[in-house]
Amino acid sequence: MRKMVLPLLSVAALALAGCNSSPSQEAGAGSPANTASAPTVKVPSEVSGTISLRAGSVQPSPKATMVINLVDVSSTAAGAQPLASKSVVPVGHFPQSFQLSFDPTQVKPSDLYVVKVVLTDGDRHYSMPIQAPVLTKGYKNVVSISLVSEQTPGEKLLSEFKAEQAQLGAMKVSHGTKLEKDASRGWQLFRKDGKVQFIRELVDYVDKRFTSTDFAYKDGKPWVIVQESRAGGRNGKVVSIDRAGWADNGTLVLKEHQVGKDVQELDSDAAAKLQKEADEILSIATHGKNK
Repeated sequence: MRKMVLPLLSVAALALAGCNSSPSQEAGAGSPANTASAPTVKVPSEVSGTISLRAGSVQPSPKATMVINLVDVSSTAAGAQPLASKSVVPVGHFPQSFQLSFDPTQVKPSDLYVVKVVLTDGDRHYSMPIQAPVLTKGYKNVVSISLVSEQTPGEKLLSEFKAEQAQLGAMKVSHGTKLEKDASRGWQLFRKDGKVQFIRELVDYVDKRFTSTDFAYKDGKPWVIVQESRAGGRNGKVVSIDRAGWADNGTLVLKEHQVGKDVQELDSDAAAKLQKEADEILSIATHGKNK
């Protein structure tokens, strides 16, 4: 009988040891019993902010239009539609606030989202010097956007024209006059590297009108023209200033008719007339050589 008691006691001891073991001894360190669930980041359903114009920017006219888009700019989202979009017409005054609502389930945490503002006013465009990221990668859903007005093609051309004017003193100059039935003409012709760059023409008309015109040329063709018209002769009051200029492809991009401080668009017929005058004075001043 004593030989059977010992094995039974051993079995009982093993059973007691199993009952006293802790959960950490039963499960490994990486088991679900010890892993805390990661918190869920809630994506907002709206982005908002303010849009302002940087100091010195041209205020848009009542004809301006503005579109605000929330877009995914990640390389994997190229060509994707905006997550949200809003058009503002009329644009109104700046600064101004905005709000864009969207479906938060469409937001991918690993992608980069930005608010893009497209403001256009005729030939003038406005740019965003600094991007406006939102939503993901630690960025908030409230932004401040600053816009800068860019020069129009016509303004760029006029700026280049004025830079050319500033170089006239370094060019070779010749003079000429011509008496006509209804007007008396005088001009200065400026050459650089043997090519006509500029002609300044003064015309006294018998009806007491007077014009002072700067003609700039590029490759022998009229490039930019600025004509000042006066009433009552050379010392009379300025009536108007017309400006016309053409891009390299021949498109009329500078087209201004100014009376006082009011600047309107120069019509195509008036621009064509100035272009014809530029060709005529070039022919007269160069004796038909046009160079």
